[in-house]
Amino acid sequence: MDCGIHQQAEPTEKLREECGVFGIYDFSGEDVASTIYYGLFALQHRGQESCGIAVSDTNGPKGKVLSHKGMGLVNEVFTSEHLAQMKGDIGVGHVRYSTAGGSTRENAQPLVLNYVKGTLGLAHNGNLINAPELRRELELGGAIFQTTIDTEVMAYHIARERVRTKNVEGAVANAMKKMKGAYSLIVMSPRKLIGARDPYGFRPLCIGKRDNAYILASETCALDTIGAEFIRDVEPGEIVTITPQHGIVSDRSMCLKPDSRETTGRCIFEYIYFGRPDSHIDGISVYNSRIKAGRFLAMDSPVEADLVVGVPESGNVAALGYAMESGIPYGMAFFKNSYVGRTFIKPKQSNRESSVRVKLNVMREAVEGKRVIMIDDSIVRGTTSDRIVRMLREAGATEVHMRVSSPPFLYPCYFGTDVPAREQLIAYNRNVEEIRQIIGADTLGYLRLERLPELVDGRLSICNGCFTGKYPLDPPTEDIRGDYER
Repeated sequence: MDCGIHQQAEPTEKLREECGVFGIYDFSGEDVASTIYYGLFALQHRGQESCGIAVSDTNGPKGKVLSHKGMGLVNEVFTSEHLAQMKGDIGVGHVRYSTAGGSTRENAQPLVLNYVKGTLGLAHNGNLINAPELRRELELGGAIFQTTIDTEVMAYHIARERVRTKNVEGAVANAMKKMKGAYSLIVMSPRKLIGARDPYGFRPLCIGKRDNAYILASETCALDTIGAEFIRDVEPGEIVTITPQHGIVSDRSMCLKPDSRETTGRCIFEYIYFGRPDSHIDGISVYNSRIKAGRFLAMDSPVEADLVVGVPESGNVAALGYAMESGIPYGMAFFKNSYVGRTFIKPKQSNRESSVRVKLNVMREAVEGKRVIMIDDSIVRGTTSDRIVRMLREAGATEVHMRVSSPPFLYPCYFGTDVPAREQLIAYNRNVEEIRQIIGADTLGYLRLERLPELVDGRLSICNGCFTGKYPLDPPTEDIRGDYER
C-alpha cells in the first residue's frame, strides 16, 4: 500500500528505464494472474518502484476487470491471496520506474478505463514527447485526469477513437497517428489482447506462446521464465491483435515505409544496460552485445593490469568480454547486496554509512596488491564512480583503470530513459582527462561512438541521441520529463 508520503527521489548515478509490460490471453480459459506475476518478476529489472496486474474473464460479465497495484517490488505488492482472487483468462501487468516527483500509487499501472464501449486495460513503456499537447486537447474537451502519466493520455485518445471506429485495434491505429515518441503498449479489451509499438521501435515488445495462450512481453526473458516459446518481435509501428477466432492478426499500416527518409531508432541502451543478459531484443542477443562492448574496449583502450572486474550487474558481461580479448584474468571484486529493495532507508549525510557501501562492498582478497580494470556500463553524474574507485583503492588495489561500455553522455533522453539535463552530466563541457581526475581513476576509456552499430551486428537502426544529440524525431522544445512520467 502507498503510505501517502512521497519524497523527491535523490539523483541517481544509474540510469533508469521506465517500465516493463506483460500481457497474456489464454484461449483455454485458464486463470492468468499467477503467470503475469512470474512474467513481471522476470521484468523486475525494468522497474522497481510500483507494479500492477489487471485481469478479466472473457466468458464472464463483459467489461468486469479485477486489478491490484501498489508501490514496491512484485513480491512485496502481491500475495498468493491477491492472485487467487484475480479470476480471468486475459490480463496485463506492469512494472514501473518514475522520474522525480511521480512516485505515487495513482501513477502505477495498468490503467483501467471504463467508457461508453466498455473497459480498457493499458500498460505502457516509453514516453510521449507530445503528451502535454494531447493532454490539453482532452482537458479542453472536459476530460478529468486522475494521474500525471502519459499512459492516461493515450488511454483517453484510444477510448475517444473507439467511439468512431468499428473495433478497438482501429482505435489504437487512429490514436497512434496522433502520438509522437516512444511506446510499447499492451491493451486489454473485453475480448482482445492488443500490442502496439511506435514506428521507431524505441522500446522492445515480443510475442510468445505457451500451450493455448499467447503472450506479449517487453523481453524474451519473461517468456523463458513462464516456459513460453518465443514467436517473434513486434515490428516498429506494428499493431498485433490476439483473439481465439483469428490468432494473431497484424496491422502494419503505421510502419515506416521502406523508401521513407525516416529510420527506426531502437534504444542502444537496451543492449548496453536495460535488457537482461539472457534476453534477445529484435533478434540480437543482449549477452553477445555486451561481450562485444568489452572486447571493443580492450581493443581500443588497452592497459596493462592484473585483473578485470565488472560493476554488478550490468558491467559483468562487458568485463568478461574485455578479459577474453585482452587475456587478463576476469574476476569478482564486488559483493552486491541483492536484498536492498524499494524500502531501503538511505543514510543521512551525517552518518558514516554510504548508500553505495550498503549495496556494494569490495572483497579485499580479490584486489589487494593488484592493478585492476573496472568495467561499468556508463558514467552519468560521476558520483557513484568516484566512490567505487575509492573503495577499490581502500581495499588495496594499486591501480584502478576504468573502462565504460558506452560513449560519454552529452544530451538528455526524451524517449523513456531518465538521462538528465545536460548540466547534470559529468561529460558536459569536460574532456575524458577532466572526468578521470574527478572520479580518481588512473586511466579512463569510453566505448567509441562508431562501435555502437557493431553491438547490434550492424543490422538495426539505433537511437544514440543521448551521445550525439541527433534523435530519430525532433525532441520537444521544452523538457517536460519531470511533469509527465512514464
